[in-house]
Amino acid sequence: MKKLHLRRSTVEALIFLLVLVTVFSLLGSRMGSGNMLKTIMNTAHDLLLNTVFYLMGITVLTGALSKLMSEFGVVTLLERFLRPLMKPLYNLPGVAALGAVMTFLSDNPAIIALSKDKTFSSYFKKYQLISLTNFGTAFGMGFVVMITMIGYGQLTGALVGLFGAFCGSVISTRIMQHSCLKTYPKLDSPVQGAVAETLEDEPVEEVRKDGIFMRFLNAVLDGGKNGVELGLQIIPGVLIITTAVIMITFGAGPSGVYDGSSSQGVPILPWLAEKIHWVFEWLFGFEHMELIAFPMTALGAVGASLGLLPTFNAAGILDGNAIAVFTAIGMCWSGFLSTHTAMLDSLGYRKVISKAIGAHAIAGLCAGVIAHFLFLLVSLI
Repeated sequence: MKKLHLRRSTVEALIFLLVLVTVFSLLGSRMGSGNMLKTIMNTAHDLLLNTVFYLMGITVLTGALSKLMSEFGVVTLLERFLRPLMKPLYNLPGVAALGAVMTFLSDNPAIIALSKDKTFSSYFKKYQLISLTNFGTAFGMGFVVMITMIGYGQLTGALVGLFGAFCGSVISTRIMQHSCLKTYPKLDSPVQGAVAETLEDEPVEEVRKDGIFMRFLNAVLDGGKNGVELGLQIIPGVLIITTAVIMITFGAGPSGVYDGSSSQGVPILPWLAEKIHWVFEWLFGFEHMELIAFPMTALGAVGASLGLLPTFNAAGILDGNAIAVFTAIGMCWSGFLSTHTAMLDSLGYRKVISKAIGAHAIAGLCAGVIAHFLFLLVSLI
């Protein structure tokens, strides 16, 4: 057994070294090894200063705003307003609307914190509770994504993308529920003792001893701290993933010479995308194949994909349609490949991870397609 494990680890090490050497040799042969290393460092440094801190500023402000909305009852009001839509659209009890609001204002794991609450989960059947992973992820970091996109002066594109992400959330949740019930019929049972839906309308009285000013101040500071934590969490993804994606997406600088500047690389990804460019042009309306880097990065981390926007904008390829598609896919996927496994594992349903990932992959693509064609329709009006 030990020999088998030793052989496997040796093979993995050799394969890893082979891939690593191949990638760096390919990049270094085109860019020059010195320029390649300088570009990697300069790109990461540029992303840290001009992208991460910008995104952190947004997360701090949105964190404070979301905490204020929660403190002064806006979240509860939104939840009550959205509740009637939950059953016909998502086949979920009304309280699930709270999960959508919370993940939109924060990030994917917020839905897991709610799911583990016994009172909250008692409204659900097992397959419905599992589908919350897909449902919540489709709104993860939505507030940050929207504010970032609007910051590029594309309000219409951002709103169209929001609708696309909403459609994607419905598709993902429904596919997940159908797939779970088809494979595991026993999941069509209550999580705990049944709770009457009428209990959802009972008011919850909270005792607030502090005055309005102190509640406002505490909410702003606590929300800002949460925003800082979220901003710190996206640093590894932005620096590592985005740097790697830029290195295989963009070419030399404007002069056509590699000089070690940031955002240079070897355009491997666009070269591959060009082989099936008609697919991306028809589905998403992408005229520049470099734009494919955004949805691919959003698979792992939406914060990292947002880090690509300044480079796209500087290259002059960031238009309204791209913003619409990016918003839809970025919100709907929001790094689901890096979160779905951990989220379902924490709920104790590891066996359905592949179904959740498959459903969400389909939904994200649908969200992008819907956003593209809807943007075309809006542009004609």
